[in-house]
Amino acid sequence: MTAATHSPLFPRVPDSADAVLEGLDPEQREVATALHGPVCVLAGAGTGKTRAITHRIAYGVRAGILQPSSVLAVTFTNRAAGEMRGRLRQLGAQGVQARTFHSAALRQLQYFWPKAIGGSLPRLVDRKIQLVADAAAACRIRLDRGELRDATAEIEWCKVTQTVPADYAAAAAEAGREAPRDPAEIAQLYAAYENLKRDRAVIDFEDVLLLTVAVLQDRRDIAEQVRAQYQHFVVDEYQDVSPLQQRLLELWLGERDSLCVVGDASQTIYSFTGATPDHLLDFRTRHPGATVVKLVRDYRSTPQVVHLANGLLSQARGRAADHRLELISQRGPGPDPAYTEYTDEPAEAEGAARRIRELLAAGVPAAEIAILVRTNAQSETYEQALADAGIPYQLRGAERFFDRPEVRKAVVALRGTARFSANDTLLEDTVDLPSQVRAVLSGEGWTPQPPAGSGAVRERWESLAALVNLAQDFAAAAPGATLADLVAELDERANAQHAPTVQGVTLASLHSAKGLEWDVVFLVGVAEGMMPITYARTDEQIEEERRLLYVGVTRARERLHVSWAVSRAPGGRPNRRPSRFLDGLRPGSGTAAGRTGSLASGGIERGFGGAVVGTPDVPRRRQRTPARCRVCGRTLTDAGEMKLMRCDGCPSDMDEGLYERLREWREVQARNNGQPAFCVFTDRTLMAIAESVPEEAGELARIPGVGVRKLNRYGAEVLALCAGRPSPRKKSGTDANSSKK
Repeated sequence: MTAATHSPLFPRVPDSADAVLEGLDPEQREVATALHGPVCVLAGAGTGKTRAITHRIAYGVRAGILQPSSVLAVTFTNRAAGEMRGRLRQLGAQGVQARTFHSAALRQLQYFWPKAIGGSLPRLVDRKIQLVADAAAACRIRLDRGELRDATAEIEWCKVTQTVPADYAAAAAEAGREAPRDPAEIAQLYAAYENLKRDRAVIDFEDVLLLTVAVLQDRRDIAEQVRAQYQHFVVDEYQDVSPLQQRLLELWLGERDSLCVVGDASQTIYSFTGATPDHLLDFRTRHPGATVVKLVRDYRSTPQVVHLANGLLSQARGRAADHRLELISQRGPGPDPAYTEYTDEPAEAEGAARRIRELLAAGVPAAEIAILVRTNAQSETYEQALADAGIPYQLRGAERFFDRPEVRKAVVALRGTARFSANDTLLEDTVDLPSQVRAVLSGEGWTPQPPAGSGAVRERWESLAALVNLAQDFAAAAPGATLADLVAELDERANAQHAPTVQGVTLASLHSAKGLEWDVVFLVGVAEGMMPITYARTDEQIEEERRLLYVGVTRARERLHVSWAVSRAPGGRPNRRPSRFLDGLRPGSGTAAGRTGSLASGGIERGFGGAVVGTPDVPRRRQRTPARCRVCGRTLTDAGEMKLMRCDGCPSDMDEGLYERLREWREVQARNNGQPAFCVFTDRTLMAIAESVPEEAGELARIPGVGVRKLNRYGAEVLALCAGRPSPRKKSGTDANSSKK
């Protein structure tokens, strides 16, 4: 055995079963030696769950209690399965099957198909989106690219929750899902998709599980053969199991109970795919004699990071929160989390890049630093800031901003309009560069208000909204800039960010960061409307957003930087506030209404007080009076509610007649200007006008969405309508027509 064999890359294989247990803490050792009966391991972030379950399997194999070929360990990603296989080899437990649910099911289906059905297994399609498009065409349902992706995701959800087309509408309503189209259309599309697959003799990814379940249910002999092969099961990330995966697991087990599951309900962040922590939380109900082990010793993060993570969960509500784990850091102390407030989003991105440059200069490897964002649309600002600072970076789990199909198509549309703007009626009466961009992108799917719900349509809108915002920022920085200038700027940015991928700072979404960790983590955009995201409205959705932030916090080993911007763009209205999830946890935010007061105090309160060390020029947030509902008095954070100065659910005192007159007037203006109606005033602004019924220009100007330019252009006409008089322009037009008669 060479010296290299003893290096960290090639650790020495334990020479006995007892040696496998060396180095485990008491709880991990309990997991490793509990080899009989059902076992439930509740493992917090950073507590060594993979170490515990791999040592459990290895100890059982090395002690002669488990036959390697009789063990099936399942997890959710190929990366996790590969890591598990590698660790088992290092522990001397070769021959154990470690696979994803789909990989294990596909292997069984390929083997048993000739016996159960006859012939060869139908071809597995890699991507179902083209099949969904063909099914939509057969149903005469027109879907754009974003709707096509959302409809595909909805079909996937139906299949993993074992929902048939006829039951879709009721199931979606019960689950609180935002259907991308009318539920009846989705049900019709789903049925057509299934028929099309049968006609073409193909199966999809979800069919692998469904067909395996069907074979095991219908053919007792095959089920018994599988159970004779696999007698001991280990399931990692059990909080992410879907109903379909749970059914497959039950069929694998049969009447036996040799099962070990590992999970953490506080890390359930994929409910939109059908994942549910209920199977984990109900484990002891289904298996009353189960051994339950809680892993709470956190070996990943410093006490300061762990304290913030515990504080987040102390304020949580709901069933998952009732089973939360309070972590105990096993590391030495580190710096307190840094909380930084910026004036706008570009300043926030530049601040993060500046701090990262300082860390790199201090010797922190770029690969040990990550910036985590809530949505992919946020990445462009950070891509640009890192590129401007000369910091190498890599994107994880997201396309580069300028590589996204909707962005490429939008840039092509802007370039074409810039080239032929003199003959483009779309730009008639547009008064500045931002309005030109809004007019062009309205043809690509951009609207003033975001679409309801999440998914591909929302992501597509966010990408287009990012271009609109970029145009506003560009026009503010370069007054007099033309559409051609903006297109040149976009091309320059795209070229700068299409450099070959290099090892560097990781830029990732919070969802794609699950299972990863870094020495330094920047959690950015932690403000209301982004965390929790605007479309999270129900209590369950809000709590999942809290868990998502918890996952982000627990990715950090040593340093954690949390930041937000009080306005979107430079010079914008500073109407944003830090995320409600930070209340009572960041310095100066009062006391959290948590489950235990101690979790919301201590080290978190000794933070940097709103500034990152080394950035003394960061301006402090100006104190502002919070916007409150004029009906119930609740503090308002949603932009649409702030415009109306009331909650969406509170009764409206709107003058319906005035509102209809304003809408008719707006249609005439939009038609005369050759613009979409929202370019005159949005529906929300018209509602706000109809509710307040201003009598003078000053009152009208104070309504959000009016502004000086629109006040000068439309103010007299709007005030006339509010007073019940014909608008001046309409009156003069009538008189002119009368004089011609």
